[in-house]
This record gives sequence, structure tokens and C-alpha cells, in this order.
Amino acid sequence: MNEISEAFNRIRKYINYTPVMSSRTLDNLFKAKISFKCENFQRIGAFKARGAFNAIIQLSAEERKRGVVTHSSGNHAQAVSLASTVLGVKSTIIMPSNAPKIKKIATKSYGANVIECDNNQSDIVERTNEFIDEHGSILIHPYNDWQVIHGAGTAAYELLQEEKNLNIILAPIGGGGLISGTSLAVKGLSPSTHVIGVEPQNANDAFKSFKDGTKIYPSIDPDTIADGLRTSLGDITFEVIKDNVKNIFTVTEKSIIEAMRFIWERMKIIVEPSGAVPLAGLFKINEENLIDIRGLKIGLIISGGNIDLSAFFSMLEKKIRTK
Repeated sequence: MNEISEAFNRIRKYINYTPVMSSRTLDNLFKAKISFKCENFQRIGAFKARGAFNAIIQLSAEERKRGVVTHSSGNHAQAVSLASTVLGVKSTIIMPSNAPKIKKIATKSYGANVIECDNNQSDIVERTNEFIDEHGSILIHPYNDWQVIHGAGTAAYELLQEEKNLNIILAPIGGGGLISGTSLAVKGLSPSTHVIGVEPQNANDAFKSFKDGTKIYPSIDPDTIADGLRTSLGDITFEVIKDNVKNIFTVTEKSIIEAMRFIWERMKIIVEPSGAVPLAGLFKINEENLIDIRGLKIGLIISGGNIDLSAFFSMLEKKIRTK
């Protein structure tokens, strides 16, 4: 827990203290008090800024001269790009070619050198390792890095400072950095709070790994709208999750879209599919009576709000032209 409070003090001047929001409609529906930690209002539009700043700030002068590199489909890429530019460090990002266009554009605009590669996860890692061997750059791993995990945990740290005595916190799972940091913050500040992970059914590698308890199941070309949750757990995050997370539930693509639509329409904020996954999980918990949530205080972490609206606006423009 000390590591997370130290991370918070280390990065606080570089990040946004994001708002905690609520929905009376949801509170009435669930007969519970629901609080949303809105990391879609974070710098670069996602919680990833926290871990990137915490990791890069702590590099030595010699390491900063070597520059940093990472592999990411979007939010971590943007975070490393921004943090590096702010802190005066050169950055290179290895991005899969199927990463959302808006995230590629944003990553470049923050100042990073972007190298695209095949969509296969093993190729992405291989290309990153080749770049490190050639240039000596420092790897800022998207999630399997203690400094990144501690930085990510500052979102829950803020939430728990504002919302006392939460019974449950739900967070999405991709590589496990956010939920690992969340669970460590909870362990230190509110040990009676249960941390529950939510993952797309179409990318259920963390669910299978958690249930097995002995090995990490790889995420192999998962077909999910939640592009930020397509990665596999790391050895560090796997161990933290096993020790500190109460359960993991999976949700369908349809439920993710419905949750995203609810947040857009009722709360009037933009959230990306990965960020809507915890709400989809809460709907599932309630509908299938997996947990009796009546009267509970529940926190949901909206991990980000970066979504490509170009297709939507193209449709509107076509309608205008046909009138």
C-alpha cells in the first residue's frame, strides 16, 4: 500500500484527479449505491497515464538517455507517448496494425515514434524485444511491471479516499495491471472490500487462468469489441490477482454494448467498450443473482473513454448529403 500512496504523491502534479459520478437510475434499479470512478476524464482519456508517469519518472538519468519503448494497441501507447514527452524522454511504440485509428493518431500526436506490426501478440512482443536489443531502450510494459501496477492503483486509491466503506469494487481485466493495482490499494485502505474482475466472454483468458490457479492461459486473437482487454495476464499480475481478487465474471459482447449505451445515454459521458465492461458485469451479477447487492456500496472503475467516432460521423454526413 505504501508503494501506491508514494506513486500517488509522485504523479499527482502530472495527472487529473478524476471525478466520481453516480446514476440515480442505477441506484434505484439495483437498490444499491453505485459510484463510478471516471478515468475517461484522465489525461489521454484512460487510467494508463498513471502507470506510465509513475514508471518513467523513476528512470535514472542514464536510462532516460536510452529512451523507452512499449507495445500497446492504444491507451498505454498514448500514455507512454505523453509521459515521455512531458518528462523529456524519447519514446517508441510498437502497435498492432488493427489498433483503433484514433489511438494511433493520438499516440503520434503526443510525440512518439510509432512502428506498426502484425496483430499476433507473439509478433508484437518479438518486434519489441528486437527494438530493445538494437537500441537499448527501456521497456515500459503495459501491465506486468510493478511501477505501472502501483501507478494504476492510484485510481482506486482516490476512489477509496472519496467513497468510504465500499463493499465491492469492479474493474475490467486485460493484462491485469488495473485490477492488480486496485486490489493492492483495497488491501491497504479497505481490506473488507471485495475486488471483482470483469472480462469479455470472448477474451476469457484471465477467467480461465484464475479458475485454474496454476497457469496462465494465453489470449489468442480474441474477437471482442473491448480492444483494451485483448491481452494475456503477466506473471506478476497473475500472482497479485490470485492473492487479492475475490472473483472474475465474464460478459457477452451484447451486454458490453448495452452497458456502454446506458452510460452514454443516461450519464452523458463517453466511455469506450473496455470501460463499460464493469457495468456489464454488475448487470450480470444482478440479473443472475450471483451476489445479493441490495443495500451495498459498489465502486466501478471506468477505465477509459477513447473510442473511434469516425464511422458514426461518416454515417451522419451521408444522411446530410442525401437530404
